Amino acid sequence: MRLTRQRLISTCLAAALAVAAPAGSSVAQAPVPAPAAGAAPAAGSAPSGELLPLAAEPQRRRRHIPGGAATPFFTLPDGAMPFAPQAGTNPALQLPGAPPQPNIVPQFTDRTPVNFDARYKQNGQFVRGGLHWRVFADKPEASGAFALIAESRDAAPTFGLRPGAYIVHTAFGTVAQAQRVEIGTGPFRQTVVLNAGALKLVGKVGERDIPNARMAYDIFAGGLFDGGEPRLVMRQAPAGDLIALTEGTYHIVSVYGDANATIRADVRIRAGQVTDAVVHHRAANVSLRLVRDREGGEPIGNAAWTVLTPGGDVIKESIGAFPSMVLQEGEYLAIARHEGRVFNRKFQVEAGKDLELQVVAR
Repeated sequence: MRLTRQRLISTCLAAALAVAAPAGSSVAQAPVPAPAAGAAPAAGSAPSGELLPLAAEPQRRRRHIPGGAATPFFTLPDGAMPFAPQAGTNPALQLPGAPPQPNIVPQFTDRTPVNFDARYKQNGQFVRGGLHWRVFADKPEASGAFALIAESRDAAPTFGLRPGAYIVHTAFGTVAQAQRVEIGTGPFRQTVVLNAGALKLVGKVGERDIPNARMAYDIFAGGLFDGGEPRLVMRQAPAGDLIALTEGTYHIVSVYGDANATIRADVRIRAGQVTDAVVHHRAANVSLRLVRDREGGEPIGNAAWTVLTPGGDVIKESIGAFPSMVLQEGEYLAIARHEGRVFNRKFQVEAGKDLELQVVAR
């Protein structure tokens, strides 16, 4: 009886200590019996011989630009708003039958929605494509460069900018404008008048079109007789494409092929209009061939060719069995060199009449 009473006191004392034990302290406990064979492990326990899995380390949060693209590797200058190019909000730019697009809500509460669009001329049509907008800080950094705040290639972009001054640069083909704008706390909209038109250049020989791949144009500001040093606007402008230009007069140098077929002309560009200019060349394609003994004889390859004017000016040099070139209308002398021997022949080029010239090696 006495022994039983001592065991009861000990049990009660142990229970009281377990309840009163502070966090982090340890209390001796009776050993936990091993589970019976085939029994499933308790929830949260690990199989025998394995450690409990470590808790996954929470991932660091990354800055996101609107649209969800993560940007953890760079920072934008103060006042910048990272953005994705947005569709235009100007109703005049909506395609016929398309549902109107709602106004774009600024993506940050401390930013002002700033909208831009462009017209070809005052009260003219809106420019629907080909624009490149850049927004810069209005004061240079220590390096002297102006920080790029935002840009878009949308026809009518919407930016979110903090109130302040900015420089807005608008590019449309060869046309470019820069202007300073003051942004307040209210919505801002501005239309840029480009005073621009477009030029489309094609070449012809007689009534036959010249393939665009064989044509190239250099465009200079000002007319041929305007005086002053010509200013190159675009070199090797492609044929058949629309080229945006500021309203004014331009001097065009048209080159057909890679020899001497060159034509010069002045064109007038008017704002809001497309000027189709057709350049008529007086030239022909000439193929050269060195043959044995007589015309129509066996061709000889690997000849070195030189084409000269009657005055001795070198027009074109080539090496090969059958060189081909475009030559301006006129008289020429073809010289072929093969194995230390020289052969020549005079010939005439007429506009639009392609020619296969055979030089006989006798």
